Amino acid sequence: MLVPGITYNSLPTSLRLRLRPHPQNVAVSVSVSSQHSNNQNYSISDQQLRSRGFNLRRTFSDLNLDHLNSIFVAVGFPRRDPDKIRLALENTDTLLWVEDEKTKRPVAFARATGDGVFNAIIWDVVVDPSFQGIGLGKAVMERLVTELLRKGITNIALYSEPRVLGFYRPLGFVADPDGIRGMVYSRKQKKR
Repeated sequence: MLVPGITYNSLPTSLRLRLRPHPQNVAVSVSVSSQHSNNQNYSISDQQLRSRGFNLRRTFSDLNLDHLNSIFVAVGFPRRDPDKIRLALENTDTLLWVEDEKTKRPVAFARATGDGVFNAIIWDVVVDPSFQGIGLGKAVMERLVTELLRKGITNIALYSEPRVLGFYRPLGFVADPDGIRGMVYSRKQKKR
């Protein structure tokens, strides 16, 4: 996701993210000190995004849910009921999406839910396949983590498919620090 001619700075090395394996997904969490909550050393500045024809959005009021759903499907997520997407977004604490200025369509998206004090979980990190590789996913993730840190939230988790772990590692994510592993409730029936 690197663009030639752009200087990329990674998130502070003190960000510690924890990866927790699950058969289909990997749970990732980060515990960080709040001293980095004002870090604005983004790999792509807001101005650079605008100059490339992208708008950064922080509310879903102008977000076309059918277009977002098409990105979910394009990256391998199941198609979702638009009413349920809207309800999920209404219950989302922090969200960021990138709009292509020409088409007014979303091309990158991520959101976080949580208790608003200690913990947050990042969900639905997606980039339209035709816009992957130019830094939009990294731009969204850097800003989402920064906004959570500004709120004082220092325990941040996310789920990731193993095939995209390489995207999160350069952002400071590490696997199972200190041997800590997560668990996920599974409704699978036990074999008798």
